[in-house]
Amino acid sequence: MRFSIVLCLAACACLSAQVRYSADQHAVTFDGKPFAIFNYGADAGKPFLAPLRSASGKIVTRGFPMENLPGESRDHLHHRGLWFSYDDVNGVKFWENDPSYTKSPMGRIVVRDSSWKDSTLAATMDWRDQNAKVLLVETRNMLFSGDAWLRTIDFQITLTAAVDVTFGDTKEGAFAIRLADAFTERKGAKIVDADGRTGMVQVWGKRSNWVDYSAELDGERLGVAVFDHPQSPRNPTYWHARDYGLFALNPFGRSAFDPQQEDSVWKLPAGQKLVFLWRVVIHPGDAQTGRLADLYRQYAAKR
Repeated sequence: MRFSIVLCLAACACLSAQVRYSADQHAVTFDGKPFAIFNYGADAGKPFLAPLRSASGKIVTRGFPMENLPGESRDHLHHRGLWFSYDDVNGVKFWENDPSYTKSPMGRIVVRDSSWKDSTLAATMDWRDQNAKVLLVETRNMLFSGDAWLRTIDFQITLTAAVDVTFGDTKEGAFAIRLADAFTERKGAKIVDADGRTGMVQVWGKRSNWVDYSAELDGERLGVAVFDHPQSPRNPTYWHARDYGLFALNPFGRSAFDPQQEDSVWKLPAGQKLVFLWRVVIHPGDAQTGRLADLYRQYAAKR
């Protein structure tokens, strides 16, 4: 009981902690402890956050392909930490877009600039096709916060169409995280969604407000959750959740997840915008002990 009360109190307020940003290393710290690094990803085809750490200091994201750790899985070169991309923007691939791939047409997401103010890292980036033509301009605000138990990142992502854009219907996207290998079902990890479904077979391709992935990591039960805010387009979103440590929310796909649905052909005329609100929570315990339902209600009530 005491543990739950402490968690509830911790979730309600960010104490007078010092969240700092090093412009040289693009590193975010919380009371002097490493939290996250924002990688521009010039050699990766897209920007990403990695590594991400829990309040206890444990790294929850996979190291590969940024580094080769003994015994770690080495699949999917395009799975890098925490990222946002999509694989069918006017037919251009921004998801499976590692520079070593030969698939075509393949685009790149290029960071123009970034700035830090009031615990928020703001970045502007161009989604460029294979000919370097800008299809989308993304403005991303990332608010970092936490306390003794939690680490939280709030994302406000605005996509502005530079030309007429169509998002095709594919499961390959969109707002995603590749977790450390401990977060796999074969190693005892647990996937749960907001509607009580558990396991990849039940969670994949379903719509829900949030998904949580929890596992034992170096002797501590830890969870990583992604929240889809009610104000985000097409909430509740579909989930591309895999049993090997990947999970992603995907607001663009539809028939890719449910063949009974019509294909999603989401058109965004030049100059128009889409605004998405998402939250990532790194917490102790699992979805129940971490009080994910309560945390989501608090998040959903914002704005």
